[in-house]
Amino acid sequence: MADRLDAAASGTFLVGGDIPVDRLGFGAMRITGEGVWGPPKDREECIRVLKRTVEVGVNLIDTADSYGPNVSEELIAEALYPYPRGLLIATKGGFTRSGPGKWTENGHPKHLRAACEGSLRRLRLDTIDLWQLHRIDAAIPAEDQVGTVADLRREGKIRHVGLSEVTVEQIEAARREVPIATVQNRYNVADREWEGVLEHCELHGIGFIPWYPLAVGKLAEEGGPLAEAARRRGVAASQVALAWLLRRSPVMLPIPGTSKVAHLDENVAAAAVELADDEFRRIGEAAGGDEG
Repeated sequence: MADRLDAAASGTFLVGGDIPVDRLGFGAMRITGEGVWGPPKDREECIRVLKRTVEVGVNLIDTADSYGPNVSEELIAEALYPYPRGLLIATKGGFTRSGPGKWTENGHPKHLRAACEGSLRRLRLDTIDLWQLHRIDAAIPAEDQVGTVADLRREGKIRHVGLSEVTVEQIEAARREVPIATVQNRYNVADREWEGVLEHCELHGIGFIPWYPLAVGKLAEEGGPLAEAARRRGVAASQVALAWLLRRSPVMLPIPGTSKVAHLDENVAAAAVELADDEFRRIGEAAGGDEG
């Protein structure tokens, strides 16, 4: 590209085996107000961020009906509709919101169906390429929740199904009802609690979308392997953290989010950062004992 920023440098993954995306995506939670509630403070800058995502090659945008609520999806449609060819917009449902920072799991089948249909309207889509169950609600039988999502897929409202914050056992239970294309769990270089889930996704060709991907904990402190790798290249520690994630697994699909164009460009530039074998190993080993 003319400005040399290109998410394609991150490599490609086939979501659900048939939708190619560049592995470095964009998370659209931050284009809302404080506490992920209401409109953003600088609406026009957020519109610019969304337009910039596709300019720099990002073709995976992750959002949810609960971001705002509704605000993130509405801004995506305003900024990008009609959507460029090849753009995958992934959204989620399974929470209700009552105020800033307040999240309540809601896996009732009626709510999940309404959430999906609301997202279709706001995003101006006939089919959502990737719809993710935001949480499995412990108060509702899991099979009822997954069964509802399977029904929506059979009706053509969903193309591929994803899960969020799940265990290997929950993934396998869901796969008995419907194919699972992606899993979105918290994961970053400093917090690898869900390593076993990532390995399970690798084994089955399931995309792994790490949320909170930029957390580095103490690894960015002076003299540490992550900080040193960043210093040698003249880049930010967060860029090295993204590069580490991209190298960690071919099914890894980081979705760093921001409400600023400059920060978006910095994140996308991480796609071109290549770590040497020893750097990758040392960062991983240091992270193993870091609680973040």
